[in-house]
Amino acid sequence: MTDNVEPKIVIIGGGTGLSVLLRGLKKYPLDITAIVTVADDGGSSGRLRNELKIPPPGDIRNVLAALSDVEPLVEELFQHRFNKGNSLTGHSLGNLILAAMTNITGDFTNAVREMSKVLNVRGRVLPAANTSVVLKAVMEDRTVVSGESKIPIAGKKIKRVFLSPKEVEPLPETLDAISEADLIIIGPGSLYTSILPNLLVPKLGEAVCHAEAQKIYICNVMTQPGETLYYSASDHVKALYDHMNCEFIDKILVNHEGIPDELRIRYAEELAKPVHFDTDELQALGLEALYDSIITYENGVIRHDTVKVAKLIYEMLK
Repeated sequence: MTDNVEPKIVIIGGGTGLSVLLRGLKKYPLDITAIVTVADDGGSSGRLRNELKIPPPGDIRNVLAALSDVEPLVEELFQHRFNKGNSLTGHSLGNLILAAMTNITGDFTNAVREMSKVLNVRGRVLPAANTSVVLKAVMEDRTVVSGESKIPIAGKKIKRVFLSPKEVEPLPETLDAISEADLIIIGPGSLYTSILPNLLVPKLGEAVCHAEAQKIYICNVMTQPGETLYYSASDHVKALYDHMNCEFIDKILVNHEGIPDELRIRYAEELAKPVHFDTDELQALGLEALYDSIITYENGVIRHDTVKVAKLIYEMLK
């Protein structure tokens, strides 16, 4: 890299965590590519997916909004969710617009590309595949649960997740972005239902494993009931390695700020607790652990601090 070339970063994930991180990163001179899961099957996304036979737009919508550079009212309009009307209730306007744009352009990826222009998106937003996939989980008791939204509420321990169909293809530009990246960021986000659905796209996962770029995993701060109950940080990493059949992470970003007691109690009611960062195990896995205070609290919910995490990542690139 030279001083005149923006560092290229690829961020892989989905859900709220990915959007939170991108809001901070877009403020820096970076060439950003966000690769987003298409396994969502709940809520508005699931309804549009089933009725129109298109990839679920919800996670893509959130990432487009996070990277957009438009008036706040325009972003609010794009993110608006209807709460009245028999057919409209629960739908977000952005999901409907992406569905309409898919019909107009004839292709979901083209729809995302055109909406990126409309919203003046700072970077590229790419679906992990140009078609819907179904996420399935094999549980410890050998039962199989089908559907991203159903897996966390099954109340069973996950042994392995996989995609159906298995032979789904990633976009060529996704593979190019991964091979050309200076840094690849995995997460933050739900381990089994937001991160792995991207990496399990066969050629995409292989490209990440073989990429020369440094790879950093941003581990969740709290465990998630139905997914990572009682998981330590190294358990998260081992789950990624077991699914990918390769050890591909160089660094892990971990939070060392204590969680207030009142929040611990509230999260404990939902069977969630702070992720234990087992330093010795992480080092045994060959990872460099980066420790910092990287969380914030909004309306009683713990989030990664987008400003702090983005600054750490940018300084790492420099």
